[in-house]
Amino acid sequence: MYAKVNSLGLFGLNAFPVDVEIETSKGTPSFDIIGLADIVVKESRERIRAALRASYINFPLAKIVVNLAPADTKKTGSAHDLAIFVALLCVTGNVTADISDTAFVGEVSLNGDLRGINGVLPMVLMAKKAGFKKVFVPSINAYEASVVDGVEIYGVKNTADLIKHFEGSCAIAPEKAYEVKAEEYFDRLDFADVKGQPMAKKALEIAAAGGHNVLMIGAPGSGKSMLAKRITTILPAMTFDESIETTNIHSICGQLNPDKPLVTRRPFRSPHHTISSAGLSGGGTIPHPGEISLAHNGVLFLDELAEFSRNTLEILRQPLEDKKVTISRASGTVTYPCTFMLIAAMNPCPCGYYGNPNHECRCTKNQVTSYLSRISGPMLDRFDIHCRINPVDFSSISSDRKEESSERIRERVQRAREIQNERFRGTATTCNAGIEDSILNEVCPLTDEAKDTLRNVFDSMGLSARGYSRILKLSRTIADMSAEEVIGKLHIAQAVQFRTLDRQFWGK
Repeated sequence: MYAKVNSLGLFGLNAFPVDVEIETSKGTPSFDIIGLADIVVKESRERIRAALRASYINFPLAKIVVNLAPADTKKTGSAHDLAIFVALLCVTGNVTADISDTAFVGEVSLNGDLRGINGVLPMVLMAKKAGFKKVFVPSINAYEASVVDGVEIYGVKNTADLIKHFEGSCAIAPEKAYEVKAEEYFDRLDFADVKGQPMAKKALEIAAAGGHNVLMIGAPGSGKSMLAKRITTILPAMTFDESIETTNIHSICGQLNPDKPLVTRRPFRSPHHTISSAGLSGGGTIPHPGEISLAHNGVLFLDELAEFSRNTLEILRQPLEDKKVTISRASGTVTYPCTFMLIAAMNPCPCGYYGNPNHECRCTKNQVTSYLSRISGPMLDRFDIHCRINPVDFSSISSDRKEESSERIRERVQRAREIQNERFRGTATTCNAGIEDSILNEVCPLTDEAKDTLRNVFDSMGLSARGYSRILKLSRTIADMSAEEVIGKLHIAQAVQFRTLDRQFWGK
């Protein structure tokens, strides 16, 4: 007897349809799974045998062959358990309904309960693309799967419930479609808590408006981490497409909140400086996303930047330019998106007080040079904004004056980002930091004074082509915050002001 059931597989972010074909024939009883299945898939035989017993169904005494097609694509994980289970129900006559428009994914436990799996959202998106009308998933994943519009989602708690559903004795109700709720941006972290630091706040506001990378240098305790941790409260709202992209990545890593399966607030990732290269960029036998992909459409914060290994930092260079990271392993090649803002903080020397007027530095010149040289020139060049964070004086920190809140700052950021959304409508560009070089001059018109200023800066500072491009993009954002179409001299001057620390500390 032959039957076919639809399932879905996942490799990296790429979901694909899987045909679970089953044939039973006379012969020595056996149960084989073929179709380039890994050991986890093959182990499903024992899980399914036990689940059938728990559901009071006799396992067929026949030669059983299950083929997972396409046979040249590797199948991994336990997501195919449910589809294989349903295929067996088809050949035993327990399921007679037409399920050609239905897909099944989920892990079956020995007692018949369904366990949750990672990557349900990209799988259901593929199911919709493949034309499936219904998808059965573990009940714990049903809320996440309901994010996809146009597909009926059925959450299954136990295989016995599934059998009753197809028998018609107790139907499973489809999951209610997920409703996107307004995101709460202003929680316990707020820029109103940060005393003083007007230049640093302005730098982060500009960075948030245009999606620019920021390097903050300052003494210990000057507020670098405090400022960075509050940047998500002023970032512009995510579009629905950005939410889906980000949620896909968090879904395959199993990092979604079951109560909020759609990521609607830009992620903030802050890995420790001991992280490995693979932890940052992604890796593993089956390549999984690293921190830079988990920060997609959000912020990657690297505190104590100079403490990261040189090799780990250099890995960031290409993803920062390409907005994607490609990981190659024996099992295949996976590309993950990684469009993120890089916010970094560091001390100017090992003791942290080099250049501090209020505290003597204990480091020798060689120690300072060696410490700063941990950040390579090409890496330094990828920061649009360099910001010196000076210690807060007593009058500022003891002042009763109320600082500007994140909510007010975010209103200005949102207005500037809306200008950019209109400018780049219909293109892959989402913000000024991502302007393609081919249209740079078109979207960054300069007044004659601004052009002369930029020419003088280019010659006097010996800027690279990348440095020139980044100053122009930063100027574009500053002009957008003033709602001005043409970039003026003051916009260029302010952008240049945020690109001087490499001269001060690195002598470049």
